[in-house]
Amino acid sequence: MVKEHKSEKQQILSSLIWKFLERIGSKGINFIVQMVLARLLFPSEYGIVALVLVFTDIASVFVQSGVGTSLIQKKDLDEVDISSVFYLSLSIAILLYTLFYFGAPAISRFYDNVALVKVTRVLAFSLILGSFNTVQTALLSKNMQFKALFLSNLVAASISGVIGISLAFMNFGVWALVLQQIIRQVTISIILFIVVKWRPKFLFSFNKVKILYSFGWKLMVSSLIEQLYANLRALVVGKKYSPETLAYYNRGSTFPGFLISNVSGSIQSVLFPALAVHQDSLERIKNMTRRSIVTTSFLVFPMMVGLMVVAEPLVLLLLTNKWAPVIPFIQILAFSHALSPINTANLQALNAIGRSDIYLKLQIIKRSCGLVILVISLFFGIWGIVIGEVIAQYIALFVNIFPNRKILKYGYRQQAKDILPSFLLAFAMGAVVYPISFLGLSNLITMSIQVIVGVIFYFGAAYLLKMERFSYLLEAIIPFYGKRKK
Repeated sequence: MVKEHKSEKQQILSSLIWKFLERIGSKGINFIVQMVLARLLFPSEYGIVALVLVFTDIASVFVQSGVGTSLIQKKDLDEVDISSVFYLSLSIAILLYTLFYFGAPAISRFYDNVALVKVTRVLAFSLILGSFNTVQTALLSKNMQFKALFLSNLVAASISGVIGISLAFMNFGVWALVLQQIIRQVTISIILFIVVKWRPKFLFSFNKVKILYSFGWKLMVSSLIEQLYANLRALVVGKKYSPETLAYYNRGSTFPGFLISNVSGSIQSVLFPALAVHQDSLERIKNMTRRSIVTTSFLVFPMMVGLMVVAEPLVLLLLTNKWAPVIPFIQILAFSHALSPINTANLQALNAIGRSDIYLKLQIIKRSCGLVILVISLFFGIWGIVIGEVIAQYIALFVNIFPNRKILKYGYRQQAKDILPSFLLAFAMGAVVYPISFLGLSNLITMSIQVIVGVIFYFGAAYLLKMERFSYLLEAIIPFYGKRKK
């Protein structure tokens, strides 16, 4: 029994590492590509693509969310289940693309930008391409084969990145961004088709779809609410302000979002299938959820505080002075993104035990509060909107924890006790590092010194204080660390 538990722990750790590599690899390359493109293109061109991506991101929920998660959660999958999900996703994607194709002029008129017609019609095709990946991604995730996902996303990000930068150098403007997105989806589809041996068969069952959707529809609606809410501010900013302002807001969210999505996204992809195995043991789920929150808060809080400190030299170094207005967006939105992994862990615990009904209720409550905050923040300009986003995120944390007080016996006091040490240590690190910016050094040297001093201070203090989360991290990274410590 001990060996089985140890083997499972090693599998989860291995899966988490591969998923993190996939995230940091593909998103890291994409992040670098976007930084290069930002130097070559203008904020207004980024703003056009950002507007269209708002609509396609929302539409992708109908194609990929819910049904894919249902495949992971269901224990006794058969070929009819899988093929039914594939054809359903493809049909929905084709329908949505048709709506986007004929609705593009209306979107263009709403934002008073004629360039949106062609951009919308081309970018929306990514929905159909994405539908081919739904089943393959779900099957690989269910079997915790994240190495294959890592390789496919890494190759796709590299190929599309090279092509996108080449097109920007050739003065393709906004189309460099559009075609980069499409080529990335095409490449992922081809690689996953080769890697995953499953092929769709001419099988379809409405009864199977109905059973899968009894669990998945709640998650799909939850994801839809989440996407609508996440993109609502971008829709408002794009309509009320200029495309440049939307580009600054979008880039400001990209920096902290890049760091957080790598951690939070990895946890979400690995934690859900791992927890689903133990859906009948609430004590086991509580322990795994707690360990996830303790570890991720220890990593995420210093990342966000550090990003706030180095925002100015980082932006001026990577994006040049034309993107300087992005700096305060990054610094404020880092507060919002810091809570993402904690929210993810609490919600994934509910999904793992099949309580997608509670998950949906939480989404409705959180986003209703967030909508009220957004309406109020409109009276205070762009900065009111951004600060309102931070406030809404902290309210969401309290809402997400609430059901786990009774279900997992893991409530506010325990979770505060688990995250507070990392929170305080991260801000102590920021207080030590920030004065370096007043030395008058170059951006590169300033940022380099700040990062080095910050890392040494944070992990050095954690070691001296003998923090449990630091010891666990070492045990996960260094084999037999725990035994040597004993």
